[in-house]
This record gives sequence, C-alpha cells and structure tokens, in this order.
Amino acid sequence: MKNIQRTLVLGCSLVALAGCGADEIVSPGTSGDIIINNPTPSPTPTPTPTPTQSLVTPAAGCPTIATTGGLVDAGTISGPTGSYRVCQLPARFTSTDNLPFIRGLVYQINGRVDVGADRGFASTGTTVTLTVEPGVIFFAQQDSFLVVNRGNAIQSNGTAERPIIWTSRDNILGLANDNSQQQWGGVVLLGRAPISDCSTGVFNTAAAPTNNATCEGRLEGAATATPFGGANGADSSGSFRFNQIRFSGFELAPNNELQSLTTGGAGSGTVIENLVSFNSSDDGVEFFGGGFNARNFAIIGASDDSIDVDTGALVNVDTMIAVQRSTTGDRLIELDSPNVADRTPSNAIPQTRFQLNNFTFVTRAGAPQVVQARGGAALSLTNGVIDAGTNHCFQIDEPTTLAAIIGVDSVVGDCPSVDPIRGGAGNTNADVATRINAGTNNNFAFAITLTNGVVNGTGETGRTPFAANGRSSFFPNRTFIGAIQNAAALTSIFGNWTCNSTVQNFNSATGNCTGLPVYS
Repeated sequence: MKNIQRTLVLGCSLVALAGCGADEIVSPGTSGDIIINNPTPSPTPTPTPTPTQSLVTPAAGCPTIATTGGLVDAGTISGPTGSYRVCQLPARFTSTDNLPFIRGLVYQINGRVDVGADRGFASTGTTVTLTVEPGVIFFAQQDSFLVVNRGNAIQSNGTAERPIIWTSRDNILGLANDNSQQQWGGVVLLGRAPISDCSTGVFNTAAAPTNNATCEGRLEGAATATPFGGANGADSSGSFRFNQIRFSGFELAPNNELQSLTTGGAGSGTVIENLVSFNSSDDGVEFFGGGFNARNFAIIGASDDSIDVDTGALVNVDTMIAVQRSTTGDRLIELDSPNVADRTPSNAIPQTRFQLNNFTFVTRAGAPQVVQARGGAALSLTNGVIDAGTNHCFQIDEPTTLAAIIGVDSVVGDCPSVDPIRGGAGNTNADVATRINAGTNNNFAFAITLTNGVVNGTGETGRTPFAANGRSSFFPNRTFIGAIQNAAALTSIFGNWTCNSTVQNFNSATGNCTGLPVYS
C-alpha cells in the first residue's frame, strides 16, 4: 500500500551506480576498406536512481501513559529494517491506556504483562481497557506473554493496511526464519462467560445443571492463579481485529503451553476478526469456554492443532485457512467437551459447540486425523476443502459425540481410500461414515485442484455450496465452497494484513513473516 515504505538493499553503492546498470551497447567493428563515419551519438542519459526510503531510526523517547510507572525506556534494538526505541510495558496496566503508533518505536512485553486485575465471577462493567493503535509492533522473549484479565478489555484493532504485530525479539533482530517457533508466549483474553471445566467443586451436568452455578477455570501453567469464567454469556473481553501473532507458544509448565491466541470465558461481546497465527509451537488458537463469533483466520504452521475448541466453548468461525508446515503439525481441528482425559464428566454443561463455514485445510504428510471430535462436542462443518494427503479426514469418538454432530455439508477432501472416516471409543468406522456421509454435496474421494495452496481451482469451483445461514445467522450464504474463491479474493480478503512465507504466500503488501513492515 502507499503508506508502506520499502527498504531496498542495493547490490552496489549509489556512488558506483553507473557500473551496476544494464550492459553497455557498443558499435560493431570495421572490416576491409569500408569506413562509415556515423555521427557521434548523444550520450545516454544517466538513469535516475529509484529513490529509497531510509532505514528506521529510533524514536526520541517513550510516550506517556496513565498507568503508574509508565513505559520504561529500555534503549534501542536494531535489525534489517533499522533501529527502534524499545518501550517496555508495565507489569500491569492499572489505568485505561492507549499505546500509539510512533515510527521507530516498538513495545516490549517483559515477562507476564497483565491488563487490569481479575474482577471476579459476578463482576460487571470494565475497569481497565488497553487500546492499541494500528501499526504497533510488540515483541517479547520466551517467558513473556500478555493477559487481559476477567472484567477488563483490549482494543487491539489494526487495519488491512496497518495490522498490529505481536512477535519475538529474534524477528526484530532479523534472526527468525520460516521454521522458527516457541520464541515467546502469546496473547490471552479472559472473560466472564460460562465454561464447563471447573477448577474446583462440582460440575454442572445435564442431570443437575445448577450444581455449580459458579463454575470457573484457571489458566494452566501460570505461576499466578488466573481465573476465568462467569455467568454472563454476553461479556466482552474487547476487540481484536487485524492482528498478526508470530513465533509464539512458550511452555508455561510441562504440557501447558500458550498458543498464539488463547481465550477463556470470552463472551459474545468479544470481537475477533482478521487474525494470523504464524508458527505457533502449540495450537494456532485455543478457546476455553465462552462463546463468540469470529471470522477470517489464517492459521499457518502450527505445531499442534490449528484450532482447538473445548470446555464448553460456543464458537462460530466464518472463513478460515489452515496450512501446516511440512515437518510439524497435529490436527487441524481438535474438539472436546470438555477434555475427556481430565476428571471432568463428558456431560458437563455447557457442551462445546463449534461451527465452521467456508474453510480450506492443507495438511502435511503423516499428520493424524484432520478433524477429531470427542466428549459429546457438537460439530458443524459447511463449505470446506480438505487437502488431506494421506491423513484420515475424520475421527469421531464416543456415541454422544456422534449423536451431537450438527452436520457436515458441501465438504470435499482427498481423503485416503482406506478408512477416510474413523470412529473410536465406542463408535465403529461404519457408524461415523454413515453419519457424516448423510450430509449434502460431500465428496471425500475428491481430486484437489487448489492453486497457490489455498485458492479454488476448477474442481472446487464446480461444487455446490450449502446455505450456511441456516446454521447460524452469522454465516452468509455464499456461492462457493472453501475459504478463497479465486486469486482476487485471496488479495481482497487476506492479501494486505497477512504475511508471506514459504509455508503460504498471500502476496501480502506487508511483506514476509520473517521481516517487518515499515510505515510512514
């Protein structure tokens, strides 16, 4: 875009520019007695060098915020795009604050950073709101992450031209590559909407739905007790639009890792749109309880699940791309209600319900199932394309989960010929295949014709879409399956605010995931 400056690395200095141009054009030699005296040619004009933009130089200082102690000037950091003033965030935002975009300035998340303090299960209103301006860049190191506590909010709203970037120190320094991961924690949004996995006490169940009217969970692995959940399904943890989260996934404790974005009890007032997760060492995104609508996800290179929905989350996602790296990645969808490996009964309420419309999945060879559902979770998939390779497309565990399937309609995949759809924990392969194949316009022996990894080809274009608005009013009725109808749609929907990599090229104007955009 016009407000994104490009830093050009020239193969020679401007002083020596004449020696770097096109080959010289020389006159032919002479032979015999024929002499032609051509007029002296006019000298070729020296080409005007393409103007280059200067590297970023550090901002003069850190802005003033309302939180006591403010931002700490931590010096400068330099990388391929220049040098930046480092403004270290406070350990806790105690006042409503704004973090402005300033050229030559990056914000550092140092350790755990909290937005507000937990306000309790039955609290109302919002105490602290952190607002982040478009174009802001955050960076952090391995043990660092940001938590928006229950009863507080974040307004992290970039734009298509100026996404907000959450990344690692190595990315700033120019040391990250397309296989880097686990370089910092991630972003956590907590709220006061219902969940079904209680940290203590008796669980709500279908037989006794009011046994625990104050069910709340805990952020696992956090050194400080961090609760979430409540009774307000309409609660808001803020707005999170046009954000890139790169190289995340630090392990807080054994088997407890953060992913790019984690929500816990985030209610329907929460807005999550236009999100890139790039190379998370755990899940791309994970939602614990709560319930909201979200759209336009690009989950690229996650080492565990691309999207994990559990503990009573009621989530609708419209338009999602998930592409695995060739060397790592587990399932594309993992669905639990709640985690059946835990002590929680599978009939705990609310039971998880996940509905996904217009999606394209590209899996690596050797991954397990593309989609796994268990614990009685309800699943709806509409208008999808699964580039499955050798991987089983579905595994549905337990009869309660099979019975809870809402529908799988207008979904195609190049699933393997042997057991493309599998059952487990009491379900036979035939039982599950019968239920999933009962959907309309499905084909799991489909010849994938995607171009540029995720753009519909002739085969996908010829499929009949399902009227997804009947599943949720949040879903529009579109004329195509998959996330990306054509090359123009890749640019218009994902092209500006995403970042490019060898895993997936979006032709993004913001450049590569291993680099940084430079704004005016």
